[in-house]
Amino acid sequence: MLDFLNDLINGKILIAVLIPLGLIFTIWSRGVQFRLFGSMFSVLGQGFQHETDQPSSFQALALSVAGRVGGGNIAGVAAALALGGPGAIFWMWIVGLVGMATSYFECTLAQVYKQKEPNGDFRGGPAYYIKHGLGKKLGKAGPVLGFVYSLLLLVTFGFAFICFQSFATTSSIDSAFGAPRLWSGIGLGVVVSIVIFGGVRRIASVAEIIVPVMAVFYALLGLYVLLTHIPQIPGALSTIVMSAFGFNEAVAGGIGGAIMMGVNRGLFSNEAGLGSAPNVAAAAYVEHPAQQGMVQSLSVFIDTIIMCTVTALIIILSTQSYIGVDDDVQGVLTQLALADHVGGWAEYFIAFALFLFAFSSIMYSYYLGENAVDYYIPDNMVAVYVYRFMVIGFVLLGSTIQLGDVLSFSDVTMGLLAMVNLFAVALLFPIGLRIMNDFDAQRKAGVKIPVFDPDKFADLDIDRSAWQLTERPGGPAETQ
Repeated sequence: MLDFLNDLINGKILIAVLIPLGLIFTIWSRGVQFRLFGSMFSVLGQGFQHETDQPSSFQALALSVAGRVGGGNIAGVAAALALGGPGAIFWMWIVGLVGMATSYFECTLAQVYKQKEPNGDFRGGPAYYIKHGLGKKLGKAGPVLGFVYSLLLLVTFGFAFICFQSFATTSSIDSAFGAPRLWSGIGLGVVVSIVIFGGVRRIASVAEIIVPVMAVFYALLGLYVLLTHIPQIPGALSTIVMSAFGFNEAVAGGIGGAIMMGVNRGLFSNEAGLGSAPNVAAAAYVEHPAQQGMVQSLSVFIDTIIMCTVTALIIILSTQSYIGVDDDVQGVLTQLALADHVGGWAEYFIAFALFLFAFSSIMYSYYLGENAVDYYIPDNMVAVYVYRFMVIGFVLLGSTIQLGDVLSFSDVTMGLLAMVNLFAVALLFPIGLRIMNDFDAQRKAGVKIPVFDPDKFADLDIDRSAWQLTERPGGPAETQ
């Protein structure tokens, strides 16, 4: 049944919706992910001049990259190559490039409809923009759809993805050090519990340190591999492109397999359109919703175009066989390939890197699950604490199960999650365009840091208290 649903949802429906919808967002926004690409870095830099207790745009980026970079890039890319051949990587690129626009709009909407909690924190995401953005259009169906999305979010990230990250980490440690997976899982559970019991601000603070350091180290190691194999890179890239269209016998399962695994693993890796990143994007304080949309769009680029490509080339350029390998080999394929290039020490490095990546990814998945719990039972710390103990349990469970079991289940719930979110974002796209045009107009008028004025959008169900922090001494915005 899981295989049937996975083939229907991810192999047919999602392929027919995800890329075309991303193309529509790209065309109607005049290529927002390309024309604002340079500005994304300046907006990110503004996050270092943070003046509030809420997470900054950079911290939200770090936390969302924590969820995207890690098991999805290391074990996920290996799974894509094993099940879809090199051509799957090409379709991951396509999903990533058009997904940058999707991520821009879903994260912008998350900022528009975020709600301020009694303790001063912000909460938001698809469940909130479904409830407050589509309430009038869908009537009673709006809260029901928000409830369904939160349930899928809890099951996919709060449970299944935590198991996947635990599996990837403990398998890597077992391969490198021979440590029993269960003992590694216990150690991971202890470290995770120390952080998640500190709440979202501690999670964001830890991710802000761990993720950039490990991502840079992994990218530098990958760059070294690429520089030492420059003559072979054109051939590897050619294999990826040719296999994507069925012109190379390296395709596992034909062109259909390449497309299905590329879309599926691309969505799993960069999460554009999945609705997960908006939950984190809503937690940040920014002057204008479009700013966080730009930052999260950049995170998709970092994940798919840079990190996934590096991992794929490391594997393709190695002597390791990767097409059709079983679950146990998929879990450690990247570190085995890296050991081919730079020596056996790389296996230890990847085990350590995966531990930190998975650690931060579990924190990210935990936060998404907590967001879902809070949506069901607002401001109930008993429910939150029960969920935290459940998370530790799923970390331990992930250290004892097999990859195929986790992926089959999470792929189905992930596909359903994406379908609900994409439906909502498509209906709210005109509002996303209004927010984008407001940002563009202020920039065109010479405003250095555009500021969101909720009174200009009085027809929307916006929590105005969430935007009171935009009032700065000396006026609303600095002009050039």
